[in-house]
Amino acid sequence: MARGFQRKGSTYAAKLDDAERGVVLGLMEQVLDLVAPDLQPTTSGDPFDDIVAGLGSLGAGVSVAGEDQVPDGADALTERDPALARLLPTANREDEQAAAEFHRLTEHSLRTTKARNLRIAIEALAGAERSRVVLTEQQAIATVVALTDVRLVLGERLGLHTDEDVERMEAMAEELDPDEPVVYALAVYDFLTWLQETLATAMLPDPAGRED
Repeated sequence: MARGFQRKGSTYAAKLDDAERGVVLGLMEQVLDLVAPDLQPTTSGDPFDDIVAGLGSLGAGVSVAGEDQVPDGADALTERDPALARLLPTANREDEQAAAEFHRLTEHSLRTTKARNLRIAIEALAGAERSRVVLTEQQAIATVVALTDVRLVLGERLGLHTDEDVERMEAMAEELDPDEPVVYALAVYDFLTWLQETLATAMLPDPAGRED
């Protein structure tokens, strides 16, 4: 059973079993493929349909990869993947020309930064000894950001844009069979949220100046 991150001196430690670590690593690798600056953006259909179509059975994993979201026969370059729009938001929603120029000037740098954080987090998780994950300060910062990006992409695939969307989807999931892919995806989303929150909380400065 997973145990959230806690500060241990100058590091942050958590307990994740092989399956839990494998899910997090797999999603981080898919998001890395999505944001890596040398890859072309892809398009997606309806987010809810996509997430259901892209998920395997319970335990088989969650797919947030861009190629798994492209409808049959779609031109992958004709429309920006909505998940990328969440990760690389438009600076000016009312002026398409200004927004395009902003992306031209900043997107490669932003993609590079996000990809670097994901690679640092992946390396740290992949190098964990057994179930114990220990992060340095730099790795912790990168992992918090990487988990944010993974949650944004998975949230987009599930159509979760507001708290009301989350509540609606969770209420719907309660009526579904536990083996339904969307139920598993929501469980993964909740797990990622919890894991990120434990790490972010552990990184907060102790007002008393104590260290575990």
